Parts: sequence; C-alpha cells; structure tokens
Amino acid sequence: MASRLFEPIAIGEVELPNRLVVAPMCQYSASDGSATDWHLQHLSQLAYSGAGLVMVEATAVERRGRITHSCLGLYSDDNEAALERALHAARRLGGPTRFGLQLAHAGRKASTHRPWDGGAPLGPAEDPWQTVSSSATAFGEGWHVPRALTRDEIDATVADFAHSARRAVRLGFDVIEIHSAHGYLLHEFLSPLVNARTDDFGGSLENRLRMPLAVIRAVRAAAPANVAIGLRISATDWVEGGWDVAQSIAYVQAAKALGIAYVCVSSGGIRAKVTVPAAPGYQVPLAHEVRKATGVPTRAVGLITDPRQAENVLAAGSADMVALARAFLDDPRWGWRAADMLGAKAHSPSQYHLARTEGWRRIRDQIETSV
Repeated sequence: MASRLFEPIAIGEVELPNRLVVAPMCQYSASDGSATDWHLQHLSQLAYSGAGLVMVEATAVERRGRITHSCLGLYSDDNEAALERALHAARRLGGPTRFGLQLAHAGRKASTHRPWDGGAPLGPAEDPWQTVSSSATAFGEGWHVPRALTRDEIDATVADFAHSARRAVRLGFDVIEIHSAHGYLLHEFLSPLVNARTDDFGGSLENRLRMPLAVIRAVRAAAPANVAIGLRISATDWVEGGWDVAQSIAYVQAAKALGIAYVCVSSGGIRAKVTVPAAPGYQVPLAHEVRKATGVPTRAVGLITDPRQAENVLAAGSADMVALARAFLDDPRWGWRAADMLGAKAHSPSQYHLARTEGWRRIRDQIETSV
C-alpha cells in the first residue's frame, strides 16, 4: 500500500510533493533580524531533507517583536536582502521542496536571552526593550511587565504583518504562516488568561478574535492567490478557564472564511509555569478535533518522531500533514529514512546518489540489524 505521508497535497494553490513538513524552529542566530551564514547552511540542509515543505523560523514583523536580540526578522531592507541570500541558496538545492515563512510577534515574551544562555528576561545593562501585549500583565514572576497596545498601535501592528508579508512575497516564499500560538502576541489577544481589555479587543470571544483576524485579513490581502496563507494555533492553554479547543474551532472557522489554506495545531505557552501532558503525539487529538469540526487542512505537530507514527496519524484521518522539529535537527535526512521505511521515494540531490542506491541501503540495513 502506498505511503500516505509521501502523497502530494495541495494547500490553497500550492502543491506540496508530500505531507511531511519541517516545523519552524528558532535558531537565535540573526544579526538585528538579518539572516547569517548559519541560516544559509541550516536551510540548505533542510532543503534536501525529503520534506515537502520547510517552514522558516518565527520571523518578527517589527524589531520589538523579536524574542531575543538574535531572532530573525523581516522588518527592514537589510533583513530582506539577507534572507534572500539564504533562501536563494536553499531553493537551488531543494528540488521540489517548497518553502514557507512564519510571521510572528513575541509580545510580552520578548526581550529575553537565548535559550542556551538561560532564556531569562534581559537585565537593565543588557539592552532590554519595552515589551507590549494585549494587557499589562507579565508572563511570569521576574518577567518584564508589558505595556498594553493602544488602538493605534494595534492598527500599526496589523500593518507590520502586512508589510512583512509583502516582503515574503517578493522573496518568493510559497507559504506564509501567521503565528498565533505559544503565548506570543496574537495568542495574548486570544486567551482570556492574558487579555483583560475592556474595549472591543477584549472580553467576549468575538472581541478577542478581532485583532488576530485583522492580521489574517491583512496578510491575505497582501499576498497573491498563489501564495498559501496558513495559521498556527495553540488549541489549548492547558489551564482551566483559558483558551481551549472550542474557542480554537471558532477561531479557525472565522479564519477559514478569510482564506487560510491550512492550520497547524500546537498548544500551550501562555504562562511561565503550566503542566503540559507531553507524550508522543500528545497534540494529535487536538488536530483531529479541529480538522473534524472545520474541514480546514490540518497539520499535526508535537513529539512525532517515528515514520510509522507519522504515517498512522495520516492514515487515521487525524491530520492532513505532519510537522517535525527536533527530529530534523537530530537527523536532517529524516525524510530519506522515512521514505525507505515506508516504501516511498523522497527527493535527494544527485551528488548524494551513491547513498540512495538500493544496494547501499540493503547493506546499511543489514549492518544495523546485525549490530
């Protein structure tokens, strides 16, 4: 039986050669938002990983929207030129692989150290900046207190997303994904645990949806029809009284009416200390619920590490695509291994053909099983 994972799929007008996606993963290696040589080699490796779509990491739409000083951005001409260099190199190597960009704003979780430097908020002598959010409530103990965005600033932030989307279109990205998950700015408007506004951007679900939907509408309008617009959500805050699956379904249904081509279903991130029931495939049931209720092409993500596990998610109808993050960092050829295991084919560069012959793979497998 043919592998479901390696079947092509259309998201909007974009044809993907298979349903395997490299999830967006922050590299914390940019210079004032501009991609560096690290991004060039990183994206080039992933271009021939066997995945049908490579999503570039969360990319800030304005300077204060970066998580750290080292986060990628697309808010200046320098950012655009640097990312063009990295993307051009990767696309030349990637064959049928498509590329997408995740547009983001860190909100109250900005102005921090890189994770390997501890991830704590920047101190007074470390060039911190004023963070912003839907409301003036800190992410956790010891974190900066954000300033609530004014109505004019909300409009300006929506415009920032649209400006960055236009830059992404000029760069030739096939997919633009709007990041409204993991406790960042758009999620901070959605979740009642953060959004304490009393104007028409807070309170009711309709009001809390208003700003994120304005971003979706603006980004969709900024891109031609042949660029797919996707959405990443946290389907639940994992906190009683917080954002949940029912609200997520309402959000995705409203976003569907505005023209999104798919939704990537993640979870959590809204508070500093929350117990998340992490286990293999723990977010797949969330993706299944959203898919069943909305009919929007859905991507499952979260501790999916084995090819048979990924295949089963699709075969069960729980999602239309699967995304992997750490598995691709651990093995940038994960897609090749998955294709071999599932009896399918994945793109690989001609220069590596000796590693893709049937004879070599048979010898490799014999050695691995005999050790």
